[in-house]
Amino acid sequence: MTVMTKPQSSFKLEAVHPKPEEAHTMPYAPAIHIVGACDLMFISGATASPLYHKHPHVDEEHVQPHAIEEQTRRAMESIESILDMKGATWRDVVKITKYLTDFRDADKMHATMNKYFGDWRPASTTVCINQLSSPGARVELDMIVALPKQQM
Repeated sequence: MTVMTKPQSSFKLEAVHPKPEEAHTMPYAPAIHIVGACDLMFISGATASPLYHKHPHVDEEHVQPHAIEEQTRRAMESIESILDMKGATWRDVVKITKYLTDFRDADKMHATMNKYFGDWRPASTTVCINQLSSPGARVELDMIVALPKQQM
C-alpha cells in the first residue's frame, strides 16, 4: 500500500493495492482511500472543446483535432484550470472516468495523461461509448478531487 501524505492538511490519500508487488504494472490504482477529513470536488466531463462554450452547441466552437493526444491534452488543460482555481494539484485527483469512442486510443490517452499525473495513479474507469457531445470528440474525462477541509 502506497501512502501519500498531504502537506498542511488533515487527511491523506492511500493507493490501495492488494498485490503491492504488482502495482508498477497498473496505469491506475485499484482503489484510493481518503483517510481523515476533506472536501470532495466533482469535475464535469471535459473534452477538447473550450471549457466555456455556448449551449446549445455552436459547431464552430467544437472543431476537434484528430489526434487523441491533442484531444486529451486539451481536456487535461481545461481540468487543470479548475484544479488551479481551487489550489489543487493532479495528486489530489482520486477518481477518473475516461470515455473513449475507440478503445484503441487508450494507450495514447494514458501516455498523455501520465505527463500530468507523473507517478500518481488515481482510481480509474474507462468506458467505450458510441459518441460524445460534439462531432469529432474522441475523449471525455471527468474527475473526483479530494481537497483539504476548508476552515470556517
